[in-house]
Amino acid sequence: MHRLFAAIPPPDPVLDALIDTTDGIDGARWQGEDQLHLTLRFIGEVERPLANELAEALAEVQAPSFNLQVAGTGHFERKGRPHSVWARVLPSAGLDLLHGRVERACQAIGLPRETRKFVPHVTLARLSGGAGLIAPWLADTGTLQVPEWRVEGFTLYESHLGKAGALYQPVVDYPLGESDTAAVPVSRTGR
Repeated sequence: MHRLFAAIPPPDPVLDALIDTTDGIDGARWQGEDQLHLTLRFIGEVERPLANELAEALAEVQAPSFNLQVAGTGHFERKGRPHSVWARVLPSAGLDLLHGRVERACQAIGLPRETRKFVPHVTLARLSGGAGLIAPWLADTGTLQVPEWRVEGFTLYESHLGKAGALYQPVVDYPLGESDTAAVPVSRTGR
């Protein structure tokens, strides 16, 4: 089985700015630089034949490159308790278009439609019941503003779960822009 998701990896200057926010909540499991991304579609566990079909379907996704910007922070709750904190990604017509086309590619190969609302963000930390208060961190990081960047592509990742957390391995990079571009398998050595 392959645990997959499609995402946009931020460039190094954006990663550096995001890493600078990863402190200030006791007991938080902060994401490492290689774990920071904007998820377009979580696919979940699939067998190899479907994983190969997905890789091929995503290679057919055509969308123009576009600009994105991170500004501000927030959190998600489950049963009234915060379970993650994140950096907000500002609304973008280009992102909405890409997200829709990735979703359609997933449905075209038989994956069920994603029912959760798409909330563009970069997860910064996961929180357990023992994590400290998040309000001071949200107040300190609420004005976070990272320079805009140009999104030139997206990546299919495989997630390997372990005791130390998840390891995200890039599998295929998909360029945006010109229609004659081709998907590029990523070397197993990472980025």
